[in-house]
Amino acid sequence: MKILITGGAGFIGSHVVRRFVTTYPNDQIVNLDKLTYAGNLENLRDIEHAANYKFVKGDIVDADFIQNLFETEQFDAVIHLAAESHVDRSISNPIEFVMTNVVGTVNLLNAAKTFWKGKYDSKRFYHVSTDEVYGTLGEGTEMFTEETAYDPHSPYSASKASSDHFVRAYHDTYGMDCVISNCSNNYGSFHFPEKLIPLSIHNIKQNKPIPIYGKGENIRDWLWVVDHARAIDVIFHKAKSGSTYNIGGHNEWKNIDLIRLLCRIMDKKLGRAEGESAKLITYVTDRAGHDLRYAIDATKLKNELGWEPSLQFEEGLEKTVDWYLENEKWLNNVTSGNYQHYYEEQYQNR
Repeated sequence: MKILITGGAGFIGSHVVRRFVTTYPNDQIVNLDKLTYAGNLENLRDIEHAANYKFVKGDIVDADFIQNLFETEQFDAVIHLAAESHVDRSISNPIEFVMTNVVGTVNLLNAAKTFWKGKYDSKRFYHVSTDEVYGTLGEGTEMFTEETAYDPHSPYSASKASSDHFVRAYHDTYGMDCVISNCSNNYGSFHFPEKLIPLSIHNIKQNKPIPIYGKGENIRDWLWVVDHARAIDVIFHKAKSGSTYNIGGHNEWKNIDLIRLLCRIMDKKLGRAEGESAKLITYVTDRAGHDLRYAIDATKLKNELGWEPSLQFEEGLEKTVDWYLENEKWLNNVTSGNYQHYYEEQYQNR
């Protein structure tokens, strides 16, 4: 197969690209990424010269470019991860999220429909989405299932909900082989340090304040990114057309409890006195429309396709801390923006 993976230079996308390139050497993997601030080809240095891997720089919002790419590369399948994903950025600039997450997704669907010409045997369009489309939960035991009604509260989650609906519409209207997954919060290596865990690791190292929204009472379900890539692999290869799967870690943490655990791990790794890093915790004004709790019920994925998380959170978080401490150059390049200039030059010179 020739598989297009969009957003493959990003955090989750780079792990998916790596898994498919290394696990399926007979498949051709094309990584399409715009290389915005969160897209970093340094994430894929270990496989960039693989015989079955190709990188293409481009924007899914450009419909003509996407149509031409399908005609040139003749894709058999799409795994669509490219998205604007930071809630704070969506609050300040919602139009950018509409363009990338909604219009970009429809451009890909149209290109697939045009190129495949209604012959969907051995074709697949896999759309990777988020649990945030479901809205928020109370502090009880209720969890999001695949049957939970959509109730997005931020421009980001609204844009992802809209793209989910378009994918289902193309399945129902045109018979396209489409699948969707909605995942909980991811953590792990190569995560851009504007998100909670990598930002906190970086700030602790630099003895800078660790910003916590409100009182830190918001609850998230955390999943190791490598396990997410495993789930995407299983769903892509085994799910029935038109199906949806929730992917989660069965691993809920209040933000403040997570950060306190992270501070303890960092104190140990950095040789600091216990409690030293926790002094950096700083409470800041809460995010507008901040959802209280997300929790994923991934029972369907386990029962039907046999997937479940491989790591407990404490183990995965320690692995994540170790990676950031061992890859200080990567972190410094990302926080300074130097990686963008370097890889832009490398791309132009090819």
